[in-house]
Amino acid sequence: MFRIALLLGLFSIIGIGLVTITEHFTQRKIKSNEQAALRQSIEAILPANSYNNSILTDTLQVTDPLLGTKDPVTIYRARQDNRPIAVVLTSIAPDGYNGAIQLLIGIGYDGKLTGVRVMSHHETPGLGDKIEIGKSNWILAFNDRSLHNPMLSNWKVKKDGGTFDQFTGATITPRAIVSAIYNCLQYFKNHREFLFSQNEENLNAIPYELRSN
Repeated sequence: MFRIALLLGLFSIIGIGLVTITEHFTQRKIKSNEQAALRQSIEAILPANSYNNSILTDTLQVTDPLLGTKDPVTIYRARQDNRPIAVVLTSIAPDGYNGAIQLLIGIGYDGKLTGVRVMSHHETPGLGDKIEIGKSNWILAFNDRSLHNPMLSNWKVKKDGGTFDQFTGATITPRAIVSAIYNCLQYFKNHREFLFSQNEENLNAIPYELRSN
């Protein structure tokens, strides 16, 4: 009886060990895949040859109402020989037709958009999902735009008297994204020097709500 119990215990230990080892390597693989996907997304809106720092580790987390969420937003900073080049923000358009739309927004140091991509959304297939680069080129209309291009009064969809196209039967979705991008540009204008002058170690000592003020 004792021998059987001993064997069962031994098998249990071996089983737990195998599960732990498998989980460890699976998590590492998942994290590696996520990092690769993020790098690919960033490179889609900011050419890798435009900077030479480790953009995935040169990051800040900030909070600000202009970024569309109360949660901390990650900002990836691109530098060339320590000279600021651009930032890439993971921002939110909170008022999509079916909820929040997650965006990846690249902004050059000169305040011009280097590109925008939709990372996740719940918009209606065949209507609002044209915001995806795989469904249409609509999102490319923001390339090289800035707070002054177009002028403030034209940072709207055409139905509202602005510059940007809406989709047939789906105005709310593009309207939400246009507004979110403009707000991010405004945030960058207000905090550009702060973003590039801070480091993560310093920020860890500063409450989130104070970091972007």
